[in-house]
Amino acid sequence: MRKADRLNNIVHHLRRMHQAVTAQILADTFEVSLRTVYRDIQDLIDSGIPIFGEAGVGYVIDKKYHLPPIMFEADELEAIALGIGMVSNWTDEKFAQKAQSAYRKIQATLPAALINELHQISTFSAPSSYKIPWQVNFTDVRECIRRKQFVQFHYLDLNSKKTVRVIRPLALISFSPIWLLAGWCELRGAFRNFRLDRISEFSAQDKRYKDDKEKSLATYLKAVQKDNKI
Repeated sequence: MRKADRLNNIVHHLRRMHQAVTAQILADTFEVSLRTVYRDIQDLIDSGIPIFGEAGVGYVIDKKYHLPPIMFEADELEAIALGIGMVSNWTDEKFAQKAQSAYRKIQATLPAALINELHQISTFSAPSSYKIPWQVNFTDVRECIRRKQFVQFHYLDLNSKKTVRVIRPLALISFSPIWLLAGWCELRGAFRNFRLDRISEFSAQDKRYKDDKEKSLATYLKAVQKDNKI
């Protein structure tokens, strides 16, 4: 990765974080040495970017700082357009509208040369008859994940056995044409994946769950990577 790209990515990374980020985390994230991180941070500070650091705590950036308009490469624009097309075809109408809105905002920032590139995109996602319908409201599930809200539903497993589950919803995962809801299942006391098309009587509970490292998305993802499967 070019230094200029890495510096830009460090700024984006710090803006996304809600707490201080240590130099070691930055080094691991961008696969560079601690010395390189220290040098990069100092270069950014010297260029006028409001990054603040404290020994033993990490770095934070003033969230009021705004980056200059982002410049995309043609391939990056094509990847974004493809992703938005997939969201439009494989989620629900409300989420598709959000994706299209984001795409219009990106288009509004592009110079004329890149607008022309958009007209030459040749990679598409088309509607498919293989899409498996579900009863649950996709947007409601996303909102419950975002709000860390317990959910309850009836689940029909592959043996046609129905159970009532209460889970901590953690993520929605696409295995086209199937969507999985990943979460911590209170009944099984373990991480479980549930196919959206086998969920019925979905309801958000009044209770929200508190962060628990052992039941978190990060721990789930580590388990998935270890097993090399979902």
